[in-house]
Amino acid sequence: MKAQLLKKLQQITEQNLIDIETHKEKGNQAIGFYCLYAPTELAVAANAIPLPLCGTRQDPIEAAEEVLPRNLCPLIKSSYGFAASHTCPFFKFSDLIVADTTCDGKKKMFELMNEIKPVHVLQLPQQQKIDLFLAPWKKEIEQLKQEVENLTGKTITSQDISDAIRLLNRERRALKRLMDVTKANPSPLTGMELLEVLFKTGFFADKEKGIAIMNEISDVCETLSLNNQTPYTPGTPRILLTGVPIGLGSDKIVNILEESGASVVAFENCSGYKKAFQVDENKDPITALAEQYLSIPCSVMSPNPGRFELLEEMISEFSIDGVVDLTWQACHTYNIEAHKIQEFVSDRFSLPYLHIETDYSESDTEQLRVRIEAFIEMI
Repeated sequence: MKAQLLKKLQQITEQNLIDIETHKEKGNQAIGFYCLYAPTELAVAANAIPLPLCGTRQDPIEAAEEVLPRNLCPLIKSSYGFAASHTCPFFKFSDLIVADTTCDGKKKMFELMNEIKPVHVLQLPQQQKIDLFLAPWKKEIEQLKQEVENLTGKTITSQDISDAIRLLNRERRALKRLMDVTKANPSPLTGMELLEVLFKTGFFADKEKGIAIMNEISDVCETLSLNNQTPYTPGTPRILLTGVPIGLGSDKIVNILEESGASVVAFENCSGYKKAFQVDENKDPITALAEQYLSIPCSVMSPNPGRFELLEEMISEFSIDGVVDLTWQACHTYNIEAHKIQEFVSDRFSLPYLHIETDYSESDTEQLRVRIEAFIEMI
């Protein structure tokens, strides 16, 4: 049954490209988003399709390095390479790119990307003090709203935004429910299966289709758990992956962990549990968006207590046996924050911790495998 659902997911994924084309042929727009901080509700409120655009593959990096430094974060190079080589259909579909200043490398890269396609950059505060930074952040969101209105020719009302908030809250509840099925011990899903579903459903033009397939997979997984049907044996080490975002194509650490005998049951990063928030449906919608999105615990925030609070919650609820902290090369904020994460995991939970710094290439795969196998043996 699970295999049939994953096959169905692939079929919906293939149909999704046709759905986006049909949407565009009707004169509607699509808007690309490069980070979790940008409120996709504004696109939905204007009947535009929000598309996640972070580059997760090695293939376009060569094209990016014709312009960008080689010693730059692979996520930045992959993102720019897709744009420069015109090889990403979702970038091609996007009429506007929404970005934000989550790191110096990204914000300078977006200046170059703006020569390829219009880019609107949100100036993200670097602290989460509501009294100091909510007002300017709210103005940034209001400016984005105006930009989306100019693009689509649609006046976005407060009711439109409230409706979009309710829809995307439903999507995030389905997402959280899906991620929570791996709390079962052993997990009914492999880490790679979970990552595949998380990655593919993010691109769906029809949000209802995404919500439905995630709930359907959750239903099946919950039944599998009740019947003790799992790809793992009791005692399989349960791993939480924290750090930088990942996706299909930048998944080698998940692959190696599971090939080495572990079960990756939780993704704390922006690809996973950081997306499982709810926007307040009872407040002024712009204020609610500003408050919730500003609270996302990325390492760009200094200090970043929310990441430690989320880790504490997830380590307990997912019965974690070890924590792997992934940093892409040249991602300085996550690299530096790793020291505090190691202290937190070791001192608070007495759990094994492994910090990995790598890129998208396969050149260090065997070296990483040796380190990861030793880490799993230690657990």
